[in-house]
Amino acid sequence: MQKRLYRREFLGGMAALSAATCLPFESLYARDLLYPPMDLSHFNTPIPPAPSDIRLGYAAITWGGNDRQAIDDVSVLGFRGIQLRSNCIEEFAGSPAAVRDLLEKHNLIFVALSSGGLSIDRVESEEMVKHAAHAKFLHDAGGLYLQVTDDRPKDRAIASADYKRLGQLLTELGKRTADLGISLGYHNHMGSLGERPEEVDQILEAADPRYAKLELDVAHYFQGGGDPVKAIEKYGDRLLFVHIKDVERLPGGADPRTSYRFVELGRGQVDLPGVFKALHKVNFRGWAIVELDAVPDKLRTPKECGAISKKYLEEKLGMTV
Repeated sequence: MQKRLYRREFLGGMAALSAATCLPFESLYARDLLYPPMDLSHFNTPIPPAPSDIRLGYAAITWGGNDRQAIDDVSVLGFRGIQLRSNCIEEFAGSPAAVRDLLEKHNLIFVALSSGGLSIDRVESEEMVKHAAHAKFLHDAGGLYLQVTDDRPKDRAIASADYKRLGQLLTELGKRTADLGISLGYHNHMGSLGERPEEVDQILEAADPRYAKLELDVAHYFQGGGDPVKAIEKYGDRLLFVHIKDVERLPGGADPRTSYRFVELGRGQVDLPGVFKALHKVNFRGWAIVELDAVPDKLRTPKECGAISKKYLEEKLGMTV
């Protein structure tokens, strides 16, 4: 039977406790201690961040939708991970198990799925359903990260409210993907609301960092007028993963859409040594995905382009793929 605590006993106990607090500290300390004294001074020293650990993967976009060939070639090249696009859902007949099994056979980690653009002008519920479905497929296929870009409105001027709106949509989508154990990364991109550095700033400021991370594409950031090295230093604690990419500016290109082209690593103008130096500086631990949108020289194959980038990473930057 549980013992009842009477009011008199309760008040007596409180009085004894009050009296004890009035005793000198030495008197209290002299009593028998439940635990021996401990030296807690080492807790005053901050724990240093873990050293940088960069894992290299490759994006399947260069293969133009032939993901089975991309998976085979990327594996043969020796990369440890791969990024696929949402077209793979149709290519594999909607079967995440088929993707998972094929990647396991080729010893590749499914790093990220490119989910396409998130539009601020379309019906929000439809946008959420589409990208959440992609996240579910990614999860079931054993993947890690969902990448989204955005669709920049074409028929009107852009207002500050548009960046805020996109940040809010990223937050909402990130909450939904987080429920599946999938982290969301926003991909800065030419022709999007996040084309220029100041635009990326506004979008990320409006998005909750707990749910929307930055998937920094160094070549798009450079082409948009930014310094990817400074971006890494600025957003080091918000980087989900990065696209390692190179771009060359074409002479006489008046149209911004045709004034540049993406090329193999080391053949463009992005400061790639500085990029990796900055990643080490911020102790980045994660995936760096080499990406090339299309073969710049049609005499080469996507696999040959990948070999050129791999050679640059190993021979010029001293990295191990």
